[in-house]
Amino acid sequence: MAKILVIEDDTVMREELARLLEGSGYQALTLPLFENETGTIDPQSVARQILERQPNLLLLDINLPHLSGVAILKALRAQSDLPVIMVTGNSADSDQVLSMSFGADDYVTKPYNPNILLLRIAAVLKRVESSPNLLEFRGLKIDLGRGTIEQLDARGDLDFAQKRRPKRILLTKNEMIILGHLLEAKGEIVTRDALMTDLWNNHEYINDNALTVNVSRLRHKLGLLGAGDAIETRKGLGYILA
Repeated sequence: MAKILVIEDDTVMREELARLLEGSGYQALTLPLFENETGTIDPQSVARQILERQPNLLLLDINLPHLSGVAILKALRAQSDLPVIMVTGNSADSDQVLSMSFGADDYVTKPYNPNILLLRIAAVLKRVESSPNLLEFRGLKIDLGRGTIEQLDARGDLDFAQKRRPKRILLTKNEMIILGHLLEAKGEIVTRDALMTDLWNNHEYINDNALTVNVSRLRHKLGLLGAGDAIETRKGLGYILA
C-alpha cells in the first residue's frame, strides 16, 4: 500500500483528500506545520519531517500560510527525489511552471476532479517505479522525468563526500528535450533541424537563435558539474554528445 503524505492548510480539504486516498487503497498521512520561536516555519525542517514519514508520494499545497509550498519543494529536492504533486488554487501558468521548474512531478489545480487527481497519482507512482528516464553519463545521474542532473562519486553512488548532498542542477523543459535527444543519439550527430522539430512538437515555438541560446545554457549547466565539454558543435551539421 503506497503512503501518500498530504500538506494542505485547509482542514476540510485536507480531510477530504485523506478520505479520498484511503478509499482508493492508499495510506494517507498528514503533516501539521508548526511555527518556531521566531514565528516562522523552516522549510528545511519541514523537508526533514516529510522524509521521516517515508511516504511514497507527497501532495503539496503551493499556497501555505507563513511558507510557500515552493520553498518546501526546493528544500526537499536538496535532500530527496520523493515524487511530488503540487496542488494550487491559482490557475495562472506562473504557479504551474514555477513548481515544475523546481522539480515537481506534476500539479493539479483547485477545485480538482477527484478522478483526475487519482489518475495523476497513479501515473506518477508508475513512472517512478519504472524509472525509464533515469540515465548515467560521464559521472552524472540524469533524470529526464524530473529534469535533474546530479553528480555521482567514483563508485557510482550519489556523491556524499564530506557529508554534503550531491550538487543538483535543474533543467528547463527545452533543455531536457535537447539533452534527451542527444543522449538517445549518443555518438551520432543530431542536426539543428531535428532538435527544433522536437521542440516544435512539444508546442514550443523556437527559432534558430533560440536553439543556440538553449544549447549554450545546457552547456553551462553541464559545466557546473564538470561536463562542460560534453556537447560538441559540428559546424554546418549540428551537435554530438561526446
